[in-house]
Amino acid sequence: MAIRPIIKFPDPLLRAVADPVERFDIELFRLAGDLIDTMHAAPGIGITAPHIGVLKRVVAIQLPSASKSGIYVNPSIIEASTDMTRHTEGSVSMPGVTEEVERHARVRVRYQDLEGKEQFEDAEGLLAVCHQHEIDQFDGLFWTHRLSRLKRDRLIKRYGKLARAS
Repeated sequence: MAIRPIIKFPDPLLRAVADPVERFDIELFRLAGDLIDTMHAAPGIGITAPHIGVLKRVVAIQLPSASKSGIYVNPSIIEASTDMTRHTEGSVSMPGVTEEVERHARVRVRYQDLEGKEQFEDAEGLLAVCHQHEIDQFDGLFWTHRLSRLKRDRLIKRYGKLARAS
């Protein structure tokens, strides 16, 4: 597979709504492999197809404790706990900056595997945060939009300084 260039903030593609995957073919397998390779190279623990400029609902997630990556096609949250948690988040499209975001502590996700078969996953902790973060990305909601305006403005300013320095 291949490592693909990652779209960087504030590219408008990061706010575009991704289309559902309808064809489960060799191209989807290749895209999934490219997502995994690109995520590892970034490095990151999650990456969506829109992060590499492909407006399709495909995500790769691999937590530090996991031995392999999970691929989720057309994921959606079908249940969410009422209790919330705060977790530090960032993005492969905005490297070098992070901030705490509040999310549901537990979620149930419906998705398809690479063959198109419907699957379900119950997630809590960091995995639940990742699912919510990446599904937001599919809907054109970049993670910084979950921050207060003040925190978002400060983070974007900090990112701008980092980007200019590199």
